[in-house]
Amino acid sequence: MRYTPAGVPVSEAVLEHGSTQIEAGAPRQVVCEIAVVALGPTAQWMQAVSLGGAVKVTGFLAARSRNSKTPVLHVQAIEFLEGNENGSILQEEG
Repeated sequence: MRYTPAGVPVSEAVLEHGSTQIEAGAPRQVVCEIAVVALGPTAQWMQAVSLGGAVKVTGFLAARSRNSKTPVLHVQAIEFLEGNENGSILQEEG
């Protein structure tokens, strides 16, 4: 975790997604990675995610910077899926 000059906590990570999707009527294995960033209290919750842990996140996509169009997922809520039969939302911002 790092802090902005204003003292806001920031946590960055890479999220790996894996699933089976139906495309053109046939199942397709999908695996991809995306950079994620969380700010404020959400950053502190993201620090609680164990490496390789199963989570469901919600948020929005934005460009990494003004000079880079690479997408980054800005996390607004984290649902921890491991260790809980139905999952639980432990943090949601806003």
